[in-house]
Amino acid sequence: MKRVLIITYYWPPSGGSGVQRWLKMSKYLPENGWQPVIYTAKDAEYPVEDKSLEKDVTPEAEVIRRPIVEPYSFYKKFLGIKKGEKVKAGFINEGKKKSSWKENLSVWLRGNFFIPDARCWWIKPSVRFLKKYLKEHPVDAMISTGPPHSMHLIAKALHTKLNIPWVADFRDPWTEIDYYDKFKLTRWADRKHHRLEHEVLSTADKVVTVSPNWASRLDRLGAKGALTIYNGYDGGDSTQKTSSLPKEFTLTYLGVLSAIQNPENLWKAIGELINENDDFSKDFRINMIGQIDSSVKQSIEDNKLSDYVTFSPYISHDKVSQVQKNTTMLLLLLMPDTEIRAKGLLTGKMFEYLASGRPILCIGPEDGDAAHIINECNAGATAGFDNKEKIKEIIKDYYNRFITTGLPDNTTASIEKYSRKALAKEYSKLLEGLSQNHHDNG
Repeated sequence: MKRVLIITYYWPPSGGSGVQRWLKMSKYLPENGWQPVIYTAKDAEYPVEDKSLEKDVTPEAEVIRRPIVEPYSFYKKFLGIKKGEKVKAGFINEGKKKSSWKENLSVWLRGNFFIPDARCWWIKPSVRFLKKYLKEHPVDAMISTGPPHSMHLIAKALHTKLNIPWVADFRDPWTEIDYYDKFKLTRWADRKHHRLEHEVLSTADKVVTVSPNWASRLDRLGAKGALTIYNGYDGGDSTQKTSSLPKEFTLTYLGVLSAIQNPENLWKAIGELINENDDFSKDFRINMIGQIDSSVKQSIEDNKLSDYVTFSPYISHDKVSQVQKNTTMLLLLLMPDTEIRAKGLLTGKMFEYLASGRPILCIGPEDGDAAHIINECNAGATAGFDNKEKIKEIIKDYYNRFITTGLPDNTTASIEKYSRKALAKEYSKLLEGLSQNHHDNG
């Protein structure tokens, strides 16, 4: 079995979206002839923890944990945040109308001194450790996954020193991430971010990302033929099938929801439907499960929907599948068309929604990658953030289907190519090609 080093900050007990791609990919690499060697942080400051994910760590994996120094303890002490509270990416407090001078200073320091991110102090000690480790325990290929993009800089240094075939895997963009312009960057810091990004994209043997749109954008920034390998769903996550769907028309959202994703026109459309249709008013419920920004909660209250909405905290991943199957319709909130990365936003959650068999209401670019896959799989409908009338018509249409047919499971065989198992096979072929090419070129 060949060995692949996977450099990732997120690993169980980390929960949330950041851990899923490489936890799941590594789960299926061994059956394709690759042993994953995971290099990750010890006692890291994860935004969410989920110990149920430990079961997905393949027995074949070698997991190396090394201590990491992060600025979060200082940040919490500076702002008077309790030690156990979690910190958002980039120290960005979304949804607040006005930030304190301490919060503004913290964001400025984060953007201008912690480049590319708050894990930058881990780069040099990781390179020192791995350089020695890899000479004693060679690998056939190496993958770095970001964000945080410090992982790419670790891999770049090792690639330069040891000439190991390297894939830079971008789960999210770097300088085109939606909160990049909120870092209050100096011209010097902005140039450094772009320079480091270009070095990674142009130096890696292969750049991989999660959607066709992002692949083309990474090529414009310096990659050489960036490849798309989707996030996908894991068939092993499925629990028992739903025996009976809810009696109420239930729209469910699961995951993190930021201020920029707040679907103002969705709340307005639902408010109008409630006022216009007494039956809909009696039947309709919304479940919001996960980390929901305060601005979203305020919008729901402003539209007089509070009595129809139930907020629940993050649930462990092993419970997600059953919750998805026990709802009438699933809500997927992407980003407005005005955001650079909106058209390529393809979350792992979307594929899990597909696998659940429940119809999807997607709010996002109508010509985006997510809309294309939802249409291809006949799995729901997409409306733009500004298209209130279309959002309203979609909900009305699915409500009418609900009261006539109950909206039975709509899973089709067309989603199989998006399984984590199939995608791991695709990734293994890529690694095999890079490894063989490296061997042939001596």
